[in-house]
Amino acid sequence: MRALRLFFLFSLLAISSLYAQHTGTLRGRITTKDGKPAEGVSVGIRGTTHGSLTDEFGEYRMTKVSPGTHVLVVSAVGLKTQDKTIDLQPKASLIVDFSLMEDLAQLQEVVVAASRNRFKADKVSPSLRLQTPLLEVPQNIKVITKELLADQQVFDMVDGVTRNVSGAIRSGHWDNQYANISMRGTSIPAFRNGMNVKMPWGPLADDMSTVERIEFVKGPAGFMMANGEPGGMYNVVTKKPTGTNQSSVSFTTGSYNTIRAAIDLDGKLSKDGKLLYRLNTAYQTRDTYNKFNYNDRYIIAPVISYQIDSNTVITAEYTHQHVEALALGNYTFSKKGFGEVGPEFFLGDPALNPRIIQDHNAFLYFSHRINDRWKLNAQIAYFNYSLGGGGTVWVTSIDSVGNMRRNYNIGDELAINKTGQLTLQGEERTGSVLHRILGGIDMGNLKTWGDFSTTMLGDLQLAGNANFNIYNPTYGIPLANIPQFDRSHSIRERSGSNIYATNLTYSGIYLQDEVHLFQDKLRLTVAARYTQSRTVGKTKATDIKNNVVTPRFGFSYSVNREMSIYGLYDQSYLPQAGADFDGNVFKPVYGNNTEFGIKKDWLGGKWNSTFTIYQITKSNVLTPDPRFGINNPQNWQVQLGQIVSKGVEFDLTGEIVPGLNATLNYAYTDPKVTKDETANPANNRKGTYLTGTAKHITNGWLTYRIKSERSALRGLGFSGGYQYQGERFAGAGLKESNFPDFFRLDAGVSYQARKINVSLLVNNLADKRMFTSGSAPANPRTGYYTYIYEFPRNFRLNFGYKF
Repeated sequence: MRALRLFFLFSLLAISSLYAQHTGTLRGRITTKDGKPAEGVSVGIRGTTHGSLTDEFGEYRMTKVSPGTHVLVVSAVGLKTQDKTIDLQPKASLIVDFSLMEDLAQLQEVVVAASRNRFKADKVSPSLRLQTPLLEVPQNIKVITKELLADQQVFDMVDGVTRNVSGAIRSGHWDNQYANISMRGTSIPAFRNGMNVKMPWGPLADDMSTVERIEFVKGPAGFMMANGEPGGMYNVVTKKPTGTNQSSVSFTTGSYNTIRAAIDLDGKLSKDGKLLYRLNTAYQTRDTYNKFNYNDRYIIAPVISYQIDSNTVITAEYTHQHVEALALGNYTFSKKGFGEVGPEFFLGDPALNPRIIQDHNAFLYFSHRINDRWKLNAQIAYFNYSLGGGGTVWVTSIDSVGNMRRNYNIGDELAINKTGQLTLQGEERTGSVLHRILGGIDMGNLKTWGDFSTTMLGDLQLAGNANFNIYNPTYGIPLANIPQFDRSHSIRERSGSNIYATNLTYSGIYLQDEVHLFQDKLRLTVAARYTQSRTVGKTKATDIKNNVVTPRFGFSYSVNREMSIYGLYDQSYLPQAGADFDGNVFKPVYGNNTEFGIKKDWLGGKWNSTFTIYQITKSNVLTPDPRFGINNPQNWQVQLGQIVSKGVEFDLTGEIVPGLNATLNYAYTDPKVTKDETANPANNRKGTYLTGTAKHITNGWLTYRIKSERSALRGLGFSGGYQYQGERFAGAGLKESNFPDFFRLDAGVSYQARKINVSLLVNNLADKRMFTSGSAPANPRTGYYTYIYEFPRNFRLNFGYKF
């Protein structure tokens, strides 16, 4: 760690001593003929690789431009080209504005027809607050575009999304409920539109019918949240109105009785185009490989935006997801090892009522462009997540011949999350030095209630007290043997007596200055966040208050126009609620991340590669109390000393050659427990690997489409990909890999015309038996193995139509 810090300081000193080139900066604003900002328009310098896309306010920026006379060009497929001759002086910043001949509706149609890079993004969404292009950001951030999600026919957040990000992995736990994703060896929180929606059991995994893109931020993200995990976070950006008709409908059918329909309506509510709407709805029914289990859901997501003037937009958004599943998870169990029992095994029973999940969230956004240098953004959000209906089945014991005893818990949940943010960002100069400033406040309150124990039956009895055997299971529990849960009292009342009622309030202040030196060749980031949090406990000892300052330091240096190197040191902080079995109050979790990387655009920005090395240290980590083993209904936990995760990451994304788009990645992750304060030496885990991790993860996805107008096969496309995880760890306290490698192949064929799309995708082409996650018993004689299978070979056939 000390060596990394010394290298970081040496790099700063070495880079700062480099001789500056006398380049300049071009910036400006593009508007349509009806006076509205033109978003997503390409601006470039003729005869060079310089280029930029306008943001939501129609603004563009190009740095490190050589002085002299240039021709600035605004162009796109179907757009009337405009150009201006400019004379740029050394070290100057020149403002060049354009007014397009098209109105907003025409422009949106042009941008869609232009079909920009399908897999590669050059900037993050405004909800991530960063103003700097990804190539120059001193952090590894991966953007998954809607085109890539569509190519892979992704249904929701647990449906293979992580394959597109180096080092990201999901546990597979309760897949019908939420996405439990880890990165760099630690669990990462979920964000929606820049708002933290992390909950103990949620949020519900986002359905892709509402999603525009997904942004994975590696490492702590002090610019985004007051508290969080050092491994990073992911931000789901939902669809917003575009001001033109981009409506579409799609229908999908496939294996396991899959039927899915989605409608996307996008248009105007007023003739002047100031009041816009977007409505996304979807319905899905799908069985699983587990006998009797299924997942039915529907989604409705209306959005309305109003443009008060050319500088101000207000947007209101509501999303509701409803899920019904006979069981939330797809667990399989055995006594002798992973895979002993096949994927058709089902822990529950068709006689039991299904689980019902309701997820409501509402957003209100306000964006205002103060002047050509400063912007103000404000947003508030309300999230309400609940789980009820039926109950949860879990294992009490399995004997040597496979006879299983199952308990039945009530298993209800409720979480209410309220958050608010105010962000000011802009630019100022002190002499020749540019300061890109970001400041803001954010606050939130998360309350959760859970009832997992007020009603429990020790054993679900079959007719005639027959045994339920994992090797030869019999289903059909008599009605008289099914407990009737008492829900006459609200979950708030029922949860008040257990450890699952929590109340966390936090507020944070953030300030960041990104200093641009040597005509933008060197960028230094200095930032800090002050966080105040309070966890309301049931006793004075568990009523915890914390005041924490977390700094952030980074640099990014442009070797040339298409390559940069960077370094980052950032800290995170995460308050913890409650206490362990012995009454010891949990301390906050602290983390820090140090990373260095190289980013490069190739062939004028058509594709990009990123290489990163990092080390994360995380202190006061919570883990299940080993004294209770796998039967831990109250979820008692203990606090370890420290873990250290080190690794290497590589990502490649973009259009490699005309028509061929690719995303490839590899990660080596080494997460270990380095300190353990457990009193009992038999339970000490120092030197062991974290459960649910893999040392080697690599993924790839390729799509090729024939674009030649001379070819009779124009529009025909082929796609395929692989996923691999090696040296995996299933269970705590392991020093050697104990979980089978994971390798999956997928392939598809599609056809696209102007308004029609037909695609066939086959997942798990080789029909291999694989596991998404699992856990080995600490004592094989008294315990048992748990694991979740990957879906066997399955297909999806999709029909899409734009109108």
